[in-house]
Amino acid sequence: MKIGLFGFPLTGKTTLFNTLTGAAATVGTGGRPETHLGVARVPDDRLDRLAVLFKPKKLTHATVDYVDAAGVQQGEGKKSESFLQDLKSADALMHVVRAFEDEAIPHTQGTINPSRDVATMETELILADHTVATRRTERLELAIRKTGRDEEKRELELIRRCVEALEREQPLREVSFSEDDSRRLKGFTFLSAKPLLVVLNVAESEAGALPQAIAGSGLAEFSRKPAVAAVAASARIESEIARLDPPDARAFMEEMGLAEPALERIIRTSYALLGLISFFTVGEDECRAWTIRAATKAQPAAGTIHSDLEKGFIRAEVVDWKNLLDAGSMPAARERAQLRLEGKEYVVRDGDVMHIRFNV
Repeated sequence: MKIGLFGFPLTGKTTLFNTLTGAAATVGTGGRPETHLGVARVPDDRLDRLAVLFKPKKLTHATVDYVDAAGVQQGEGKKSESFLQDLKSADALMHVVRAFEDEAIPHTQGTINPSRDVATMETELILADHTVATRRTERLELAIRKTGRDEEKRELELIRRCVEALEREQPLREVSFSEDDSRRLKGFTFLSAKPLLVVLNVAESEAGALPQAIAGSGLAEFSRKPAVAAVAASARIESEIARLDPPDARAFMEEMGLAEPALERIIRTSYALLGLISFFTVGEDECRAWTIRAATKAQPAAGTIHSDLEKGFIRAEVVDWKNLLDAGSMPAARERAQLRLEGKEYVVRDGDVMHIRFNV
């Protein structure tokens, strides 16, 4: 999974990126031209508890790739090719929105207004997509006059639908497309079609009131739109928590009134937004989390581990992670009739522990 961070300059975007990925990218440069890349480990208490049981030589959490795009000024979405290049490969977008006041760091829009900033950046995504769609429309019209191919005519009809929606200022994530049309559009990597996570970056003094921050900023209604979610965090506080040892971090969070690091909620919300789940493989050599889309069947799920497992799939031994912990071992789970044999049509559930039987 790859998530692209974007937003106005000086919103705390790169501070959040550094905390998520453990990177040390320079912050506070405002309008910098470079893009930052990083990888974050997905926290998963279920996997950690399984590792305590199996004591593996290696523990491997799932990961998320993050792309920290250069800050975008109003009006750049339509003309900025770098803005497109930085984000178009992402599976989802994360818009970091400033909600903190700081006289030493003036907002590029003059005042702090999260709902305005979200609306402005939504327009930037729409303008960027409109530029791509209209260019493609012109090329298709020219090609059809020369060849008259049916496939090009179908594509032109589809792209015109996109243009019409964009001209209504409707992001493409709100437009219903058939499965075939969605496949046709995938190569265009339209930005407004990608799931959107809004992260409201609040002041340190408001870190203990995060659940109320979204409604207080006027973003509650926007966060209920299709393929959109919103969470609040204080990037500076999260940065401080990340630098502390676990006992000190827990004490600091209690002092600040935080039940958990906001970064865990950000990653968890990202998974839900993209419809992702995790299953586990366990053993003395390694305990590992694997990321798949919800409703994935056992055979293609096995392919995320190795293509040979999918090709030679016979059966999957499956047990719920909590049942395995309660039983204490795979043989004990089998004796309790909690370890099942499932075929290739089995739909994998979040938290399943799987052992794949295969023959190549």
